[in-house]
Amino acid sequence: MAPEKPKTVAYIKDAAYEKSNRKMRSKYTKETGKTLGKRHLKGTSPRRVSFACRFAGMAGAMKDKKGEPTRKAMALKKWGFGSVGAASSFCQKHKKS
Repeated sequence: MAPEKPKTVAYIKDAAYEKSNRKMRSKYTKETGKTLGKRHLKGTSPRRVSFACRFAGMAGAMKDKKGEPTRKAMALKKWGFGSVGAASSFCQKHKKS
Protein backbone atom coordinates (compact mmCIF):
# COMPACT_ATOMS: atom_id res chain seq x y z
CA MET A 1 0.00 0.00 0.00
CA ALA A 2 1.38 3.43 -0.96
CA PRO A 3 2.09 5.90 1.83
CA GLU A 4 -0.56 8.56 2.21
CA LYS A 5 0.37 12.11 1.21
CA PRO A 6 0.23 14.78 3.91
CA LYS A 7 -3.02 16.78 3.92
CA THR A 8 -1.54 20.20 3.19
CA VAL A 9 -3.60 23.03 1.74
CA ALA A 10 -1.88 22.64 -1.64
CA TYR A 11 -2.54 18.88 -1.67
CA ILE A 12 -6.23 19.34 -0.80
CA LYS A 13 -6.67 22.02 -3.46
CA ASP A 14 -4.89 19.78 -5.99
CA ALA A 15 -7.16 16.86 -5.08
CA ALA A 16 -10.25 19.07 -5.49
CA TYR A 17 -8.96 20.17 -8.92
CA GLU A 18 -8.50 16.55 -9.99
CA LYS A 19 -11.99 15.66 -8.74
CA SER A 20 -13.63 18.47 -10.72
CA ASN A 21 -11.56 17.52 -13.77
CA ARG A 22 -12.78 13.91 -13.55
CA LYS A 23 -16.40 15.10 -13.25
CA MET A 24 -16.04 17.39 -16.27
CA ARG A 25 -14.47 14.63 -18.37
CA SER A 26 -17.20 12.18 -17.34
CA LYS A 27 -19.93 14.68 -18.21
CA TYR A 28 -18.35 15.30 -21.62
CA THR A 29 -18.23 11.55 -22.32
CA LYS A 30 -21.90 11.11 -21.34
CA GLU A 31 -23.02 14.02 -23.52
CA THR A 32 -20.99 13.26 -26.64
CA GLY A 33 -20.00 9.62 -26.39
CA LYS A 34 -16.38 10.66 -27.02
CA THR A 35 -13.44 10.74 -24.66
CA LEU A 36 -11.02 13.59 -24.14
CA GLY A 37 -7.32 12.90 -24.60
CA LYS A 38 -4.97 12.79 -21.63
CA ARG A 39 -2.55 15.53 -20.71
CA HIS A 40 0.84 15.48 -22.41
CA LEU A 41 3.28 16.34 -19.64
CA LYS A 42 6.44 16.36 -21.72
CA GLY A 43 7.54 16.44 -25.30
CA THR A 44 6.31 18.56 -28.19
CA SER A 45 3.04 16.93 -29.17
CA PRO A 46 0.66 19.19 -31.11
CA ARG A 47 -1.86 19.07 -28.25
CA ARG A 48 0.71 20.29 -25.73
CA VAL A 49 1.86 23.07 -28.07
CA SER A 50 -1.77 24.09 -28.62
CA PHE A 51 -2.42 24.14 -24.86
CA ALA A 52 0.69 26.26 -24.26
CA CYS A 53 -0.33 28.77 -26.95
CA ARG A 54 -3.89 29.06 -25.59
CA PHE A 55 -2.80 29.53 -21.99
CA ALA A 56 0.10 31.86 -22.84
CA GLY A 57 -2.41 34.41 -24.16
CA MET A 58 -4.97 33.91 -21.41
CA ALA A 59 -5.64 36.82 -19.07
CA GLY A 60 -5.88 36.27 -15.34
CA ALA A 61 -3.78 35.98 -12.23
CA MET A 62 -1.78 32.95 -11.20
CA LYS A 63 -2.79 33.42 -7.53
CA ASP A 64 -6.06 34.47 -5.96
CA LYS A 65 -6.57 37.06 -3.20
CA LYS A 66 -5.69 34.47 -0.55
CA GLY A 67 -2.38 33.71 -2.28
CA GLU A 68 -3.46 30.28 -3.45
CA PRO A 69 -3.02 29.10 -7.06
CA THR A 70 -5.91 29.73 -9.44
CA ARG A 71 -7.36 27.07 -11.73
CA LYS A 72 -5.26 28.58 -14.52
CA ALA A 73 -2.08 28.08 -12.50
CA MET A 74 -3.04 24.52 -11.61
CA ALA A 75 -3.79 23.66 -15.26
CA LEU A 76 -0.41 25.05 -16.36
CA LYS A 77 1.31 23.06 -13.63
CA LYS A 78 -0.51 19.85 -14.62
CA TRP A 79 0.63 20.27 -18.23
CA GLY A 80 4.23 20.80 -17.11
CA PHE A 81 4.57 24.60 -17.25
CA GLY A 82 5.67 26.65 -14.26
CA SER A 83 4.39 29.97 -15.52
CA VAL A 84 2.67 31.80 -18.36
CA GLY A 85 6.12 32.85 -19.58
CA ALA A 86 7.26 29.23 -19.78
CA ALA A 87 4.15 28.30 -21.76
CA SER A 88 4.65 31.31 -24.04
CA SER A 89 8.28 30.51 -24.83
CA PHE A 90 7.39 26.83 -25.42
CA CYS A 91 4.61 27.94 -27.79
CA GLN A 92 6.87 30.29 -29.75
CA LYS A 93 9.58 27.66 -30.06
CA HIS A 94 7.36 24.76 -31.17
CA LYS A 95 4.34 26.11 -33.05
CA LYS A 96 4.25 25.21 -36.73
CA SER A 97 2.97 28.43 -38.31
